[in-house]
Amino acid sequence: MDILSFEFKKNTSITSNTNLLILDRDGVINVNIGYLHKIEDLIFTDEFPYIIDKFKVGWDVCVATNQSGIARGMYTKHDLAELSKYMEEKISLMGLDISRWYYCPHHPDFTGKCSCRKPEPGMLLQAIEDYKPKRTVFIGDKNTDLLAAEKAEIEYVDIKDVSLFTV
Repeated sequence: MDILSFEFKKNTSITSNTNLLILDRDGVINVNIGYLHKIEDLIFTDEFPYIIDKFKVGWDVCVATNQSGIARGMYTKHDLAELSKYMEEKISLMGLDISRWYYCPHHPDFTGKCSCRKPEPGMLLQAIEDYKPKRTVFIGDKNTDLLAAEKAEIEYVDIKDVSLFTV
């Protein structure tokens, strides 16, 4: 199964040989309400401003998110794209640019096993291949995020510890 991604900004170039920050979405960028797909339900986490302050200079930023609500028929890829575009616009106004959104629309009970659904490292490895960074940090909030980072052999920071993390 292919790893899917969104890129909303035209003429954005991925800077290779720089630092790469990969963010989980639910629980890191936004409060995890379960299957977020409506703009009106979006609430940013209290920790997200710390991420903006620490990583807005010298880092390329992307998102890697499991979105099994698509496989479950709860929302569509189009719904996810619309929400992601809205989030990207709001986040850009806060001072952080996200260049790409990687997402896994699969769930093993509905679509079978895949290599992109965390804890598998597929999305992280694809980002590393696309960006070719010198250093990669993944910020997540679940054990599946930690396991994916370990399999991809990259640094992991739990969202609870992001205010203590030094870059």
